[in-house]
Amino acid sequence: MKKMMVSVLSTVLLLSACGNAGTNNSASGGSSSPAASSAATAAATSGAKKDPVTLRVAWWGGQARHDYTLKVIELYQQKNPNVKIESEYAAFDDYWKKLAPQAAANGLPDVFQMDISYLTQYGTRGQLEDLEPYTKNGLINVKDISENSLSGGKVGGKLLALNAGSNALQMTVDPQMIKDLGITPKQDWTMADLDSIGAALKAKGKLLASDFRHDVYFPFYLRGQGQKMYATDGTQLGYTDDKLFTDYYNMYKKWYDNGYLMPLDKLAQKKGTPEDDELVLGNAFSSNSWSNQYILLNTAAKRQLDMLPVPGWAQNKALFLKPSMFWTIAKSSKVKEEAAKFVDFLTNDIDANKIIKGERGVPVSSKVKDALMPDLSPEQKKVFEYVAWAEKNSSQMDPPNPVGAVEVDKLLKDTAEQILYKKLTVEEGAAKFRKDANAILAKNKK
Repeated sequence: MKKMMVSVLSTVLLLSACGNAGTNNSASGGSSSPAASSAATAAATSGAKKDPVTLRVAWWGGQARHDYTLKVIELYQQKNPNVKIESEYAAFDDYWKKLAPQAAANGLPDVFQMDISYLTQYGTRGQLEDLEPYTKNGLINVKDISENSLSGGKVGGKLLALNAGSNALQMTVDPQMIKDLGITPKQDWTMADLDSIGAALKAKGKLLASDFRHDVYFPFYLRGQGQKMYATDGTQLGYTDDKLFTDYYNMYKKWYDNGYLMPLDKLAQKKGTPEDDELVLGNAFSSNSWSNQYILLNTAAKRQLDMLPVPGWAQNKALFLKPSMFWTIAKSSKVKEEAAKFVDFLTNDIDANKIIKGERGVPVSSKVKDALMPDLSPEQKKVFEYVAWAEKNSSQMDPPNPVGAVEVDKLLKDTAEQILYKKLTVEEGAAKFRKDANAILAKNKK
């Protein structure tokens, strides 16, 4: 923690002054359970061969993720020659379009990547296997994983998904721009501090940021006020006082009206790639994103960028670790034990994670993190250290979003845009959002 805090504080002080490959391939130190160890010993002694197993594995992502995941699968098959893995992968939107009919036909892949936005939907419909029995019998080793990292995969008290890597909210910033403009963000800054920074940037023809994603930063703001976006049972919004909405969006509207954020018509034309980010292009102070995005932004910028804690992180310990994505096992799988072994491999095998290199988020196993550190680039180390600092300076994340949350996220974005276009007052927007969001969530009532 001290190392991370020193790293973060050194950045802030600067701103103020300016205005083992190893032979043990498993992080658990060998076979993941006594039963497995006994079986392995017996097999080695008798020369018995394991029965062949076919495992379907699915994930979403870009080409780089596809390429390295196939290498990880090849490594697993080399270590487990009785296993054949059939790979299924696609871009994010296409992935869910393919997964839906498979779920309806009770034919989901044995192991598949899961997003937090869909976890409750699939979990409450009985489509995901409870992983806790596999953690208890040792097929999935979680001894080196904190409860904070595990909790995000729980639905209804069951561990339905295993965190594939941790992220934390952060601001990627251009330190040279900060120095040139004499901006002095504080280490424990709040969202209110962005007012003066935005004004200083505007005077120099620069943006504070392109925008702040509504489905990310409004719930984060609520956490800072001791509130949650959704009620525990998922049947309504979690906050009852619309003043929270009006306070946040009056502040947001001020940033927008003053020109600190990108106009909506221009924002709609953005490609959403690192190369097209306004920070990368030199037009904005920050890019507000998850920690695993830092390396992509830094690479695209072709100049040194830095990371700062997101404003408001210290209010009610609003900062939290978010699973970048999960690994899940289908309830319908006929090879659940092998599926559990593969999930453990992805989570705990050091050689596998030397291929992954934290691209799916910082590894949740402390042993894997320690093993990877010597081989990381300076930028990768910065991300690992930031997430380690965040883990010690955050509170448990909110429960997975309820069924209907994807629709509510769209509603929030649409409502916010109507406010910014002056088609609704902030007060009207607060009332409309509550009414329509609660109508969506009411469908969850039993």
